[in-house]
Amino acid sequence: MLLPGTREQATTLLRELQARGLTVATAESCTGGLVGATLTAIPGSSATLLAGFITYSNTAKARILGVPEAMLAEHGAVSAPVAQAMAEGALRGCEADLAVAITGIAGPGGGRPGKPVGLVHFAAARRGAPTLLRHEVFPGDRDAVRAASVVLALRLLGAQAGLGGGA
Repeated sequence: MLLPGTREQATTLLRELQARGLTVATAESCTGGLVGATLTAIPGSSATLLAGFITYSNTAKARILGVPEAMLAEHGAVSAPVAQAMAEGALRGCEADLAVAITGIAGPGGGRPGKPVGLVHFAAARRGAPTLLRHEVFPGDRDAVRAASVVLALRLLGAQAGLGGGA
């Protein structure tokens, strides 16, 4: 399920990234590949999207993206440091110019004090630039949290690419 306007947002983002010759990778946990699926639903996306990593478990985050196990133990998977390590790991894993990472608690369970259901951490990395970090607590059910996460991930990619309309 996507929010109204998400496909149009993704189409515009892809067009602008292609005009600048920029490529993208995704590193997704709670969205389970929805950002990648949204982008690949658009014809011509293969010119921009190079790779998508779905790293749902901590083991996958560590082995595939190089997130330090000590970081996962100290901060938990749903944290700013882990989101940053995921995005930067996605850049290392392919030749993309930009990467976005998403890790959160979509619900209905899994929340606890300090980390409620709906909490999602984002990171947008770009080679040679500081990584952008953001977190939100989205209202609604699992589908609503995941759909809102896709929208914000696309906005962060645009912001990291310098396209304006930031996050």
